[in-house]
Amino acid sequence: MQNMDTAITANARFSSVNLGQHRSLNRELKQFASATLPYIMVAPSMIVFSVFILYPIGYMVYLSFFEWNMIGPKTFVGLDNFIGLIGDMEFWQVVSNSFQYTFFMVVFSVGFALPLAVYLKNKTKISSIMQSVIFTPHIVSLVSVAFIWMWLMDSDYGLLNYILKMAGISPVGWLDSPKVALFSLILVSVWKGIGYNTIILISAMQTIPAYLYEAASLDRAKKHTVFFKITLPMISPTLFFLTLMNMISAFKVFETVNIMTQGGPMNSTNTLVYNIYQYGFNFYKIGNASAIGVVLMAIIGVCTYLYFKVLNSRVYYR
Repeated sequence: MQNMDTAITANARFSSVNLGQHRSLNRELKQFASATLPYIMVAPSMIVFSVFILYPIGYMVYLSFFEWNMIGPKTFVGLDNFIGLIGDMEFWQVVSNSFQYTFFMVVFSVGFALPLAVYLKNKTKISSIMQSVIFTPHIVSLVSVAFIWMWLMDSDYGLLNYILKMAGISPVGWLDSPKVALFSLILVSVWKGIGYNTIILISAMQTIPAYLYEAASLDRAKKHTVFFKITLPMISPTLFFLTLMNMISAFKVFETVNIMTQGGPMNSTNTLVYNIYQYGFNFYKIGNASAIGVVLMAIIGVCTYLYFKVLNSRVYYR
C-alpha cells in the first residue's frame, strides 16, 4: 500500500514537472514568434529593396573605381574617374545646368501651384472643371508632352513664334539658343507638374478644420492674415513634401532632355542623368558613368539633408 502511494506521488510530481515544462515551452515559442514575426512581415519588402535598390547602388559605387566598356575586362583605376570629373569643365557645366533646372523647376512648379490651389479650393462646378483641365498634363505621357512642345517651340513653324510674330516680337530660338533652351525645358516640366502639385495642395487645404476660418471670420481677420496665419501653417507638411519630391525628381530629369534637345545646344541643357546616359550608352565608359552616378547620389543626399535641417523645424505638424 505504501509503495502504491509512493508511485502515485511520483507520477503526480512527474506530471506536474511535464506540465510546467510544457507551459514554459509554449511561452518560449510565443516569445520567439512575437520577436520574429515583424522580421518575417518585412522580409519580402527588404528582399526587393536589397535586390533592386541596395545592390544596384553598391554595384554602381564598385564600378566607379574601374575602367570598363561592358565587354572587356574591368581595369581598376582607383579615384581616376572622379579626378577626371573634377578637371572636366563640361561636367561642371552639367552640374550647373542640373542645379539651375532643379531650382527654377521647384520654385515655379510649387510657387504657381499654391495660388492656384487657393483659388480652386472651393467645391464649385467651375473649380472642378479647372482642376480637371490643369491636372490633364500630368496623366499624359512625358514622351507625348515633349513632342507636342517641340512642335510648339519650333523656330520656323512653331505656334509660339507664330504668336510672337503676330504681336510684332522677334521669334525666339526656344530649343536652338543656348541661353533659352534650358528654360524651355523648365517651362515644359512646370506645365506638366503644376496640376499634380495643385491638386495635392487643394486636398491639404480641404482638411483644414472649418472652425479655424470661422474664428478668423468672427475676429474680422483680413484675407492675407488668414492665409499666412491659418492656411499656410496648416498645409506646411504638404508643401514640405511636395518641394522635396519635386527637387529629387528635377535632379533626375532625363526624358525631356533626351527627346527635346539631347543635351544641346552647346551642352546648355545637358543634365547629370543625361550625362550618365551619354557616358554609359554612347561612349561605353561605364566607370565614368558610375562616377557621375555617385556624384548625383551625393548631391541629392546632401541637398535632402540640408533641406530637412533648414526647413523641417518650420513645418507645423498637427
